[in-house]
Amino acid sequence: MRIHVVDHPLVAHKLTTLRDKRTDSPTFRRLADELVTLLAYEATRDVRTDQVDIETPVTATTGVRLSYPRPMVVPILRAGLGMLDGMVRLLPTAEVGFLGMIRDEETLQASTYATRMPEDLSGRQVYVLDPMLATGGTLVAAIRELISRGADDVTALCLLAAPEGVETMERELAGAPVTVVTASVDERLNESGYIVPGLGDAGDRMYGTAG
Repeated sequence: MRIHVVDHPLVAHKLTTLRDKRTDSPTFRRLADELVTLLAYEATRDVRTDQVDIETPVTATTGVRLSYPRPMVVPILRAGLGMLDGMVRLLPTAEVGFLGMIRDEETLQASTYATRMPEDLSGRQVYVLDPMLATGGTLVAAIRELISRGADDVTALCLLAAPEGVETMERELAGAPVTVVTASVDERLNESGYIVPGLGDAGDRMYGTAG
């Protein structure tokens, strides 16, 4: 597994405002959207392309276009939905799947409650969206599901990561074709499984505490 921490002043600036407990939900959603687009720029550096011949108004030339099958973007519900617009803004031709997962707050284990994806992901580059890589259980379960369907190149975009979550993924997904792109690897997890210093519960801060 590879992990890439995006080191850029704009990333750090937006992340600082996301961390601030005074940031309201509308502002949080907007900044998360902007931050995801910056992360997506790095995450798609190795997106697969094919050469194509075109005519400009001046002459013939060659360029590139995204290869088939198109990349797939998979937000993990619900918080991952807040990252979707920022990702598809950069990859407008990508297909979108959905994966509903929930974490038991006592055992910290993730379980799947809904899926909406092709059964066969062979040859696909898949981009998984999950704001927080905390214990790692949710992302490990999600990525195993994608690999079981044939995905051979999986990139997870996370606003934040904890060292414990990174270690879990490295252990549980050893040898798997996985990359993690994040704005920061924070200090640690607390006793409740939250990232420290973190930014709180991303889903609650995006959408409120309903449910």
